[in-house]
Amino acid sequence: MFHKNLRVNPERFRTNFESLARIGATTEGGINRETFSRAHTQAREWFRELALINNLDFSIDNAGNHSVILNCGSSDAPRLLLGSHLDSVPNAGVFDGALGVLAAFEVLQTVQDAQLNLPFNLEVIDFTDEEGTLVGLLGSSAIAGKLTTNDLLKPRGGRQKLINRLSITGLAEEDLLNAKRNPRSIIGYLELHIEQGERLFEAKKDIGIVSNIVGICSYQIYFKGRANHAGTTSMESRIDAAQGASAFTLEVRELVINDFPDCVANIGNMTFKPGAVYPVHSHPAWEVYYVLEGEGTITK
Repeated sequence: MFHKNLRVNPERFRTNFESLARIGATTEGGINRETFSRAHTQAREWFRELALINNLDFSIDNAGNHSVILNCGSSDAPRLLLGSHLDSVPNAGVFDGALGVLAAFEVLQTVQDAQLNLPFNLEVIDFTDEEGTLVGLLGSSAIAGKLTTNDLLKPRGGRQKLINRLSITGLAEEDLLNAKRNPRSIIGYLELHIEQGERLFEAKKDIGIVSNIVGICSYQIYFKGRANHAGTTSMESRIDAAQGASAFTLEVRELVINDFPDCVANIGNMTFKPGAVYPVHSHPAWEVYYVLEGEGTITK
């Protein structure tokens, strides 16, 4: 039987959230918990201990996803997944990901306290590498059966970094590729997440329901120029990779604004090689490398 007046415990939730926020905390008030870093490992261990203290089942799957389970139905009933991730990007906000995990955990505790019998069981899940330090959406893609060998061979964080971090945790790549769950074992998935844009803020709304989800693509683009004497080569004779990259950056912005109003594009990293600021004579051609991150498909 459902309880119409069932409410979460805000004091308990806040205590848990503030405890978690201290792990990997920065002086600016945010967090640094990159995947499988010391802070991330500590946060996951804290999460495991929180589950065990509250007499809840805890498990880790082949993709390294950490789960807390409450059986509030029959043992063979499907599960409703609730959660998000405890890893972060560098200098992240304390709510990103963590809010979804601990809000879900509070829901699970509330159901446990009320001793509700449900037609499904509850699982609070902390996905592995959701933010992309290594691969991006690693744990969630693995259980959905969408993770591929190519994702592991060419990860966005670099192949060697992935190998090193997996060795620390004892996860095997073949296990990652075989972490798919039976779709019939999952009845649905819900996630509470802090808004990362400004739509709700501008509309003065407290909460919204997601109707569309972004599709993020990353590109590595190279612009090659020619190294000449920095002081004596005329502007007309220069072939400057930075100029081409800068023009491309501005064109991408205009293209998205004018032709793809529901999309975004960002230049996340730009590197100059050899990066000299003094006169050079015989260095290799100048080269600019940067990552373009956007949502949707951009064509011209």
